[in-house]
Amino acid sequence: MSGSIGLSGALALGAAGTSAASPVIERKVPLDGKFLWGTASAAHQIEGNNVNSDFWLAENVQPTLFREPSGDACDSYHRYDEDAALAAELGFNAHRFGIEWARIEPEPGQFSEAELDHYIRVLESCHRRGLAPMVTLSHWTVPRWFAARGGFENPESPELFERFAAKVGQRLGSLMSAATTFNECNIGRLARILFNLDSPQAQAGVKAMLEACAKATGSDRWANVLFGDPAKSEANMVDAHRRSVAALKAGSGDFPVGLTISMQAIEGVGPDHQASAFADMLHGPWLEAADVCDFVGVQTYTRLIVDANGLVPPRDETEKTAAGYEFYPKALGDTVRYAASRTGKPIYVTENGIATDDDSRRIAYIDGALAALSQAKADGVDVRGYFHWSLLDNFEWTAGYTQKFGLIEVDLKTFKRTPKASAYHLGEIAKKLGSV
Repeated sequence: MSGSIGLSGALALGAAGTSAASPVIERKVPLDGKFLWGTASAAHQIEGNNVNSDFWLAENVQPTLFREPSGDACDSYHRYDEDAALAAELGFNAHRFGIEWARIEPEPGQFSEAELDHYIRVLESCHRRGLAPMVTLSHWTVPRWFAARGGFENPESPELFERFAAKVGQRLGSLMSAATTFNECNIGRLARILFNLDSPQAQAGVKAMLEACAKATGSDRWANVLFGDPAKSEANMVDAHRRSVAALKAGSGDFPVGLTISMQAIEGVGPDHQASAFADMLHGPWLEAADVCDFVGVQTYTRLIVDANGLVPPRDETEKTAAGYEFYPKALGDTVRYAASRTGKPIYVTENGIATDDDSRRIAYIDGALAALSQAKADGVDVRGYFHWSLLDNFEWTAGYTQKFGLIEVDLKTFKRTPKASAYHLGEIAKKLGSV
């Protein structure tokens, strides 16, 4: 357990903000300045049958860039209490999950009280289990109707997202321990880099899929945050983020609000390397948009190496994960330092993990990442929590079910959950250090 060496002192915290007592439930879990140990998930990736979302349609049209449709996923829509129980039994004290806009507002302006009640039950389940819930408003997916209006390329999109956030804050806010607006708000920038979306071949595939989605909805346009052009959507997303922070804070709760940014460690090599410019390009306006936030969520999986000509691919002999990333857990120390220095905000690691079929490598990755995080905290970085991606093996977007990030294996036919050795390993660390 090398990753836990020295963590007890290194992760001592200042106050992260205490939530007010909830008028809805007496047993709400406050933050109370404790370090949060948890796992992260996204609604679309685990709930199943998210039929009113843009991703569901994109997975099922032809042609599509998705290996397979999400289908039932992990059936967490019905098994959320089992998942919360497993997380608590493993030793975690927090749980990061998403609420699905496409379920809550399946048609414009038509909010489902039944679905809002569902997410109240999910939140209450977390509190019963002693898990502080961190809620994500938008983990990439949006309602079909929103995508058919042009998504965040539509100038009306900030007001529409603000309306959604206001409804969520009003109905669910008293049960939230923390919230984030957008998951990996800069994903459009990262996707263009990692998946070479600007290449003619990629552009042709994206265009064909989005046109099929538009045709299926009778629209003349269709926009998706993963495959869209940030130049057309990003300003509206920043506006939507700022508006939604205010909307959440005007709601029924008292909790910190942030956003999460994909931050891979960026290392420059050789003369005239472009690492600094590359970092600015990757993060865009989002570090500045954190000015209205109470914290920044850092999501790190690997490092990116940049020379004078741009991104340098990993060498053939470099160990890679099943997602094709370099196995480099130390990246987490670099990214939390960078985020803290650029924003001046407290940091939560809202995602960190590895796609692998070899669970011993997941354990090694966890140990390396936590050792780097421990050192960053010892050096004065205000880190307040670590959420591993992910609790369950789940639907990994275009890769379908081929990439295993979970601490818990899921049988996709019976939905039986089976914790892996890595789940107990990280859980034991959380148990030992959960009181700091």
